[in-house]
Formats: sequence, structure tokens, C-alpha cells
Amino acid sequence: MRGFTLVLCMLATVAAAQEPAPNVRESTRVESIPTPAPPTKEQIRYLDGLRSAGRGIAQLKDAVNRVSSAQRDSPKRKQAARRLAGLCGTARGFMTSGRAKMQPTAYVDSTRTKARRLAVQIDSLIRSAPACEVNATRQPDSTVASLSSRLKTYEAALKEFRAAVALPNR
Repeated sequence: MRGFTLVLCMLATVAAAQEPAPNVRESTRVESIPTPAPPTKEQIRYLDGLRSAGRGIAQLKDAVNRVSSAQRDSPKRKQAARRLAGLCGTARGFMTSGRAKMQPTAYVDSTRTKARRLAVQIDSLIRSAPACEVNATRQPDSTVASLSSRLKTYEAALKEFRAAVALPNR
């Protein structure tokens, strides 16, 4: 009985392998779907630089949020303002090292324009970092307002770039 079942299973397997494939249209075949080209070395370098710069920008965002959420004239706000001043310097280091890797010429056409806009926004944040270090403890409100507007324009440029490169927007 066991032998008969084994032979029956083998015959079913052979018969299933010999059945013709169902009619599949040419346009739905896997081979006909275009796959995106793999990124070039320059594009990978650009994205690595963006990742490094993003680390510094995340530090800035965290510090800005801490100052914004702290109550006015409280010791916690003064501590948050001092932290913002320190993180402006640290963030500048990450952004500068990342920005050095970001060459917009790695992309073509409209993606190059969006990569250039993103790089300009990072440059803007880098240029504002020394003033942030100096002014954050004395004038936290104006420093936070300035950084917030620069961060919003950076976020818009990042969103455009990620859409152009087909990366998911977070």
C-alpha cells in the first residue's frame, strides 16, 4: 500500500511538471517589467553623505524640540539652551563631513536639481551653526525660530529628493 501511494505521488508530480503553462500575456511577464538601474558609486557616496548629514540634523531637531518644550525662564530651559549650543557644534561636524560626500553631479536631469537644492539647504544649516553656538544660550527663542525655518526648508528639499530617487518618505 505504501509503495502504491509513493508511485501515485510520483506520477502526479511528473504530470504536473509536463502541463503547459497557462496563457500569460507578454506584458505581464517578469522579464518585461523594467527594473531600476543599480545606483552608481557616486550616488551611493551621495546617499552616505546624506546619512551622515542627517545625523547632525537629527541632533539639531532634538535640541530645538527640547528648547521649545521647556517652560520659559525655567532651569530646564536654560539647560536645553546650553545643550542646543553644544549640539550646534556637534551637528556642524556631522553635516560638514556628510556634505563633503554629496556631489549633485552624481545624478542627472531633474534629480540633479533636487540633489543640488538639498545640498544648498544643508550648506545653509552648516553656515548657521556657528551663530547658533554663540547665541543659543543668550537668545534661545530667536535661535530656535531661525533653526526651525531652516529645518523646514531642509525637510521640503529632502522630501523632493527622496521622491525623485524613489526612496520612501518618512
